[in-house]
Amino acid sequence: MLGPELVVALGLAIAVTAAVADRIRVAPPVLLLVIGALLALVPTFGTVELPADAVLLLFLPALLYWESLTTSLREIRKNLRGIVLMGTVLVVVTAGVVATLLHLLGMPWGPAWVLGAAVAPTDATAVGVLTKMLPRRNVTVLRAESLVNDGTTLVVYGIAVAVTVGTQQLTFWSVSWMLVLSYVGGVAAGLLAAWLGSLVLRRVDTVVLENLVTLLVPFAAFLGAEAIGASGVLAVVAAGIVVSQVAPKLDRAETRQQVRAFWSFLTYLLNGALFVLVGIEAMVAARELDARELWSGVGLVVAVSVVLVLVRFAFEGTIGGTVWLVTRRFGGEPREDRRDRLVSGFAGFRGAVSLAMAVAVPRTLESGDAFPERDLIVFVTAGVVVLTIVGQALVLPAVLRRAALPEDESVGEERRHAERTAIEEALDALPRLARSAGADRATVARIRKDYEAHLDVIEARAEEDEDHPALQRHDSAVALELALVRHKAATLLRLRDADEIDDLVLRQVRAGYDAEEARLEGSTPP
Repeated sequence: MLGPELVVALGLAIAVTAAVADRIRVAPPVLLLVIGALLALVPTFGTVELPADAVLLLFLPALLYWESLTTSLREIRKNLRGIVLMGTVLVVVTAGVVATLLHLLGMPWGPAWVLGAAVAPTDATAVGVLTKMLPRRNVTVLRAESLVNDGTTLVVYGIAVAVTVGTQQLTFWSVSWMLVLSYVGGVAAGLLAAWLGSLVLRRVDTVVLENLVTLLVPFAAFLGAEAIGASGVLAVVAAGIVVSQVAPKLDRAETRQQVRAFWSFLTYLLNGALFVLVGIEAMVAARELDARELWSGVGLVVAVSVVLVLVRFAFEGTIGGTVWLVTRRFGGEPREDRRDRLVSGFAGFRGAVSLAMAVAVPRTLESGDAFPERDLIVFVTAGVVVLTIVGQALVLPAVLRRAALPEDESVGEERRHAERTAIEEALDALPRLARSAGADRATVARIRKDYEAHLDVIEARAEEDEDHPALQRHDSAVALELALVRHKAATLLRLRDADEIDDLVLRQVRAGYDAEEARLEGSTPP
């Protein structure tokens, strides 16, 4: 049975990548694809075939849901115009230009549009290390664009696949209806799933159930939308954005801790596994191509990659110039300058969604014949992902230096403002809360002293004075408390090893120590 062997192979590939990618300075997605291609040389894995529906259902809902949960709604609203244009019009234009190029080079229109749709969406998380170099606004716009364009491109992809397979006729009214149903139905399904999830969260008080609800929401949204022929991706994105605003008011601290840890780890595994699986599929597809087709595929990878960059720059230049003229005409100030467009033009990485769409292409048509050019679609898509990540990752650092974007201090300032305001209001409420809790004066005085010391630390950080006495006292206190917590944990282990306490007692007491240690380690922002 291949299942267990494949799971172990995927786990080892992800572990090896995590261990060596930074040391050898290779982007993790590229290394994962290479490992997948090498695995395909092993006879056991050389016959792996991923079910199309399983790829879309298992990978996309979880990956897109976590992206939706962790994006900034405020930044999306502030940059909505550019996000909508880049996430809708640019995707359709890119898919159309790539499809036209492929058709001129001899590919039938159906597969050409499928491949064009597969490589159209960007993925801001494909190279996380590089996106960390960007200011928050640029990263948020790129991430929001990737969420919106995933929904748009999957609509185009669905139409192209349905027409090519033969389940849909290409007419103005049929395409218009599919577009309306995909967008309206997808958003409606996502809002319904988020609403139902919020209702359940209001009524449960068990951490396990709360976590289960957060896990079910994206898959329920995706399946609900797909059941009515709408876009499951748009449903997941809509549900994620709504839950990101509602859930913090409903769940508890323990639930939020588990959700963050669970989803971060889950999406890390799914993203890594998808790249490895596509590496396997790409190698399998390459073996199905003869020498002429293989070299033709390599040429298409280069041609499509160049076209993607050129179209993105041309679109941003056209839209940017138009917006600038309109804004100046009505006396406003443009929000985006040439430096932003320069960075955005080179940040159009392709990633997991493109790979998922390529692998999800059906193997047969309605007539029973093989889907035309499927192996070439998988091969070219994987090649474009590698080339855009490698090529643009080499160029982007130089582009960032050239653009000289202003350093983003807003996150640190807002964090200090949030902490300062929360502590000040807590101090104002301290007498009232102390009376309701029945705390004595000594306890109130001690807590007030601790909170005021924390305020001093916040002010010292705002002054960026590393030698400030308040920071010195804070850092030494944190170091001492960490040492004490770890000493207590070591004592627990000694008692367990001496058979003086049970493993159950160790886990129960250690859980509290772990939470305390995590709090202390996070008390000093990077």
